[in-house]
Amino acid sequence: MRYVQLRAFHNVAVHGGFSRAAEALFLTQPAISDQVRKLEEEYDVLLFNRNKKQVTLTYAGQQLLEITRRMFDTEQQALDLLSESRALRSGKLRIVADAAHHLLHILAIFRKTYPNVQITVDAGNTETVTTSLHSYDADIGVLGEIPQGNEFEVLKLNSTPIIAFASRDNPLAMSGTATFEELSKYPLVMREQGSKTRQKLETMASECGVTFTPRIEARGREAVREIVASGGGIGFVSYAEFGHDNRLLPIRIDSPEMLMDEALICLRERSGGKLVRAFFDIARSVSVG
Repeated sequence: MRYVQLRAFHNVAVHGGFSRAAEALFLTQPAISDQVRKLEEEYDVLLFNRNKKQVTLTYAGQQLLEITRRMFDTEQQALDLLSESRALRSGKLRIVADAAHHLLHILAIFRKTYPNVQITVDAGNTETVTTSLHSYDADIGVLGEIPQGNEFEVLKLNSTPIIAFASRDNPLAMSGTATFEELSKYPLVMREQGSKTRQKLETMASECGVTFTPRIEARGREAVREIVASGGGIGFVSYAEFGHDNRLLPIRIDSPEMLMDEALICLRERSGGKLVRAFFDIARSVSVG
């Protein structure tokens, strides 16, 4: 087994094709194809399903990719360690957040401190945040709960109650407070399955003897906001994420308090990375301040 063969396989898997892998590695497509073919022949295993339109991983390929993700991430960490100043000057930081709102003040300071670092911020729910971290598709996550276990490095950002909200002309919005039973009589606009906000709402409503059935299920917080603003029904969000929108009014839920604990997390095994550590240090200093 040769390093160049594993590198070729990894890049084909990550980039979704031989030509894209060749571009990423500044090699020719035949060279990449030859390296992967030799790896498959040497160990008598098929790593990719090949057809004219796309290349997909076989089961063996998926298992190998899990290993090479860690292998090449460890290699990157070693490079970062040996060239710390370069990593902090021009590295890349990938963040996936259930709500970017919680990061704005941290991002502002980080960008000022490390202006040349390239940052990407993707949206997701609790489930997709942890999946992205485990698959090494993201370096840092923000999610609405404190994860259990020791696999994550965790920094709590804040803790705020879940509220309902509606358009200004909604009769329920004008009262400012509603019970679960009152809320259930209106069309409910809720996040997709996997949303921690939705899970907590449905659990508490059930404990209060009310069944919450969404009339509309929307993927992402912004989609819920726009549907509610157009008069589509009642939405739900943590108070910290409600923000300022003249089209909407908050509604306090008359029930036992439901708190959302927003946390900054990363895989503990990657917490030593220079950019990850720098971001956590800034977040920690802001929280302390």
